[in-house]
Amino acid sequence: MELVFDYIRNDALRHQLNALTRKTFGFDFEKWVANGYYEGDYIPYSFVENGKMLSNVSANRMRFLQNGVERNYIQIGTVMTDEVHRNKGLARRLIEYVVAEYKDKCDGIYLFANLEALGFYSKTGFSEGVKEYRCTLKPNMITKAANGGAFTKAGEGMRQKYTAAVRNAAPNAAFDQLNRFGLQMFYTADMDSVFYAGDIDCFAVMEQDGGALTLQSVICQNKISLRNVLPRITAEYDSLMLGFTPVAEDADMFDFAAYDGADDYRLFYIGDKLKSIGEQRLLFPEMSHA
Repeated sequence: MELVFDYIRNDALRHQLNALTRKTFGFDFEKWVANGYYEGDYIPYSFVENGKMLSNVSANRMRFLQNGVERNYIQIGTVMTDEVHRNKGLARRLIEYVVAEYKDKCDGIYLFANLEALGFYSKTGFSEGVKEYRCTLKPNMITKAANGGAFTKAGEGMRQKYTAAVRNAAPNAAFDQLNRFGLQMFYTADMDSVFYAGDIDCFAVMEQDGGALTLQSVICQNKISLRNVLPRITAEYDSLMLGFTPVAEDADMFDFAAYDGADDYRLFYIGDKLKSIGEQRLLFPEMSHA
């Protein structure tokens, strides 16, 4: 058994990673890499044997602007072990290796744990208990579309402009990922949830489920207030939630509620600086989840 890492541009090893990822999670990284969206911040650490991947843990280098302060975190993700090789401690060994590699090189290490794996992560040196905060638009702030412009579906024809905007986007959240390009494009490369308002030269990633609308991210080359963004949303909705934390100037428009991951995950962390997420009532941007 051999430990391999940082090999995404190695076709043979990437294909092994893809095979295990498809088997475990139902997706792979092939189009993401082929289309040029991988830029080196996703670093897999894997055990391989006889041309097959047994287990993987990936380290994601995350640069955030956190209320004006740059933070360098490591997010652990794509934790998986082939079913034939589970219960042998392989994933735990990889996590311990990654933690040892990065703990003195970053401001903290975190992961979003599946609910069925909470016991596992509690035994690997991670702490639990920091809550994030989700923001919902106050009902009296719901407004009609502005006369000057509206968000419309961006479509394939705007892919190049959108890609450039993602790469050069100004921070428009209190807790914003600076190296957003790879993950943002992983989530939005199909352009299905991308909208554009030409009069403010701004993209918005939005998803709707019935009367509930989620504004996942605002992509603009200049800082822009949500007071200018929200009136241009023409979709009918009863509630609007943010997939990020608004900047201080827009915070009065929203109700903040503590969030522990509900039925989706629990946040585990190493490093006292990550306690500030709860203290500052922040949310890891949903487009930053690896």
